[in-house]
Amino acid sequence: MALTERTEISSCDVLVDGQIQVRTDSIIERDGVEISRIHHRHVIVPGDDVSIEDAKIRTIAGVVHTADVIAAYKASLL
Repeated sequence: MALTERTEISSCDVLVDGQIQVRTDSIIERDGVEISRIHHRHVIVPGDDVSIEDAKIRTIAGVVHTADVIAAYKASLL
C-alpha cells in the first residue's frame, strides 16, 4: 500500500486589473487511487515576484504584468 502526494494547478484566472488567482490542489493517492484532495488559493498581484511559481504561471504573469498594468495597479492602491 503506497501513499503518494502530488500538487497540480487546477485553475488560473486573470482579473481585469491584472491580478492572477491561482488554485492549487494537493492530492493524496493510495496505490494510484485518489483518496484526498485539498484546494489552496493564492493571488499574484501585478509587480509581485513570480520566480517561485510554476512555469505556466510565470508565463502568464510575463504576458499579463506589463509595465503599464503594474503602474495602473499601483496607482489604484493610492
